[in-house]
Parts: sequence; structure tokens; C-alpha cells
Amino acid sequence: MNTKIVDVSEPITLVGGGEMASGALEEALALAPVLVAADGGAAAALAAGHPPRAVIGDFDSLSDAVRAQLPAASLHRVAEQDSTDFDKALRLIAAPAVLAVGFLGARVDHQLAAFSTLVQGHESPCVLVGETEVIFHLTRPVALPAQAGEVISLFPMQEVTGRSEGLEWPIDGLRMSPAGRIGTSNRATGPVRLVPEGPGLLAIVPRRLLADVLAALRLDR
Repeated sequence: MNTKIVDVSEPITLVGGGEMASGALEEALALAPVLVAADGGAAAALAAGHPPRAVIGDFDSLSDAVRAQLPAASLHRVAEQDSTDFDKALRLIAAPAVLAVGFLGARVDHQLAAFSTLVQGHESPCVLVGETEVIFHLTRPVALPAQAGEVISLFPMQEVTGRSEGLEWPIDGLRMSPAGRIGTSNRATGPVRLVPEGPGLLAIVPRRLLADVLAALRLDR
């Protein structure tokens, strides 16, 4: 499916039906003002007083009561069951970047599925917003104003290498893989620069850096 349901020049906040980190929706909307919901995330958006521009998913988690509060034109059902609603939404969005809230916490299997979705190569870069951290697929060099002592974790979803500046334990020359060497619980010595050498590396950084991550990842449209 090539036609995009939402195609905008501003960053998008995408709301899922999982556990919502405190203040995450408001923080995301301040940076990414276009609101889209993935299936049952529409209920969380409405409960917070923010009707979504579009709802995308297979609608197995969208109640009739919530559906009745939304314009029919905003409902976009994707019936296939071979992908998650998060993946469906990202495939059908074109935007400079996506901030995803409501996809972390609660069920571990949902979190693992979200991590897998991040590295699937969608058109718009996406950042998962959690309670204390944000997570994104490192696909290009990224410089962030980290402070000394802050935790900067790198988790490989496949075999991958990279380079770093400003980490207590540099990753240069390391071959990381999910069944071998990983890069969690590293620490910044100050501002950091992360350079991937191939796809598949997730970066996990403090949530206070969300705006910096967004600026580093967003595409010019």
C-alpha cells in the first residue's frame, strides 16, 4: 500500500493503546502538533482532550463508544493481521518525524514488537517516548548534548557496528548483536556523537533529550 493516510510537513504525535508515560502526550504535542492514533490509542487521546486527526489500525481495540465520538472520515481501518497497529500507522504516515507515546510499559511483548517495528525502515523516523527514556533507530550520525554520567544505551536488533564520541566505553571496533555483545548501561562523559555503520541499532537516551533527538532525526519536507 503506497498511498499515505496522513501526509504533513509537521512532525506527528502517534498515540498507542499501551501505558502512557506521565506528561508524555503533552510534551510530544508541544513538539509534534499533528495527532494521530493507532487503533485503541484513540481512547487515550480523547480522554486527554485531544481528538486525533486520523485513527489507523485493524480496529480490534477500538470500542464502539470511542468510534462514535470520531468523524467517520478520520477512521482508517487496515484489516490485515500480519503487522501491529504501530507498524500499520508508520507505513501510512509521511511526516518529518513521529513521536510515539503509549507504546512502552505494561506488556513486554508489546514493547518488543515496538522495538522490532522501529527498525523496519519506515519513511518517517520515529521516537518512542517512555517514562524516563526515549528510544530511536540510529540510522545516521546523531549528536546530543548529554551530560556527564547520563546513561546512553545502545541495543543491537541485528549484527551491527558503529562509532562513538563522548561515551565512557566507546563502541568503535565492536561488533554488536542481540545474542552477543550489546551496549546497554554505557555512560556519557559529556556531549555524545553516535555514528551507526549499518541498520539495526537502537539508541536509548534520557527523555530530557527528546527535543534534541527530534531535531537530529527529522527530515526536511
